[in-house]
Amino acid sequence: MVRGSACEAAIDDATGKIVAAVFREQEDGQGYFLLVRQMLAQYGRPLALYHDRHGIFTPTSVATEADSVQEQLAGKQEPTQFGRLLQELEITSIAARSPQAKGRVERLFGTLQDRLVMELRLAGASTLAQANTVLAAYLPRFNAQFAVPPAQVGTAYRPWQAGVKVEEVFCFKYVRTVALDNTVQLGEHRLQLLPDKERRSYARAHVEVHERLDGSLAVYYAGRCLVSTPAPLEAPVLRARAGRLTAPAHPSLAVAAEPTSQDTSPEAPAPAAARRGSTPGPEHHWRKKLLPPKEARSVV
Repeated sequence: MVRGSACEAAIDDATGKIVAAVFREQEDGQGYFLLVRQMLAQYGRPLALYHDRHGIFTPTSVATEADSVQEQLAGKQEPTQFGRLLQELEITSIAARSPQAKGRVERLFGTLQDRLVMELRLAGASTLAQANTVLAAYLPRFNAQFAVPPAQVGTAYRPWQAGVKVEEVFCFKYVRTVALDNTVQLGEHRLQLLPDKERRSYARAHVEVHERLDGSLAVYYAGRCLVSTPAPLEAPVLRARAGRLTAPAHPSLAVAAEPTSQDTSPEAPAPAAARRGSTPGPEHHWRKKLLPPKEARSVV
């Protein structure tokens, strides 16, 4: 039996058929992305999707001062990642306002808790991968037993849009501004944008970073997927420290600047402290006359 897991499922309102189901460690947005992708691969796009008012599906509150200017002007928050997915797939999002409004799916989970749990126990499933394998094999038998014919002939599911790539829709999208060194930051990831035939630099450009379901990243600008590569971590900036140098950089410099006690020759220079502020002696060149007396008188 798989413990600490959650089952996310979608049921057709007209027939009671389970159109998609997946086991996850917990209820999360990626699980619902996988759920919708599974439904589209088998049946197509429904006209509407009925769900509860969980924060994964709808914004949690009206716009506040902490939100963007666009959200404040519109008076509401931007759609969640799952809400944006439904908009791109042209699926109407309907949020239930009471537990009774989504009673069909609640009854479905009641049935699955009774029957699917037994199937998992008999199969000895103990991991999520094993549980999803058992679930995929059980859904056709469940639908054959509990699904009913629709009241009207035909289907309301629509095929996948032509020219739209699956990986460009089923992903989490974030708007970022390119730094001056042509890098884009998304959490702990840092991407280096390379020049192409359209532009040599994308500095200060607003791009869209796609975080795909497999964990890979892609950067888009004006609908084009840019060439990018993982960038190294940003190097720290070297700055001058506070304070001044008050001691010589090396002890040998201080020893070389001091006169030795053994040097007592007349030619040896006096210490700097002794020379500073002393009166010139009688033999100092400052006291010598520039010209002899006779030459001085002849000049005058």
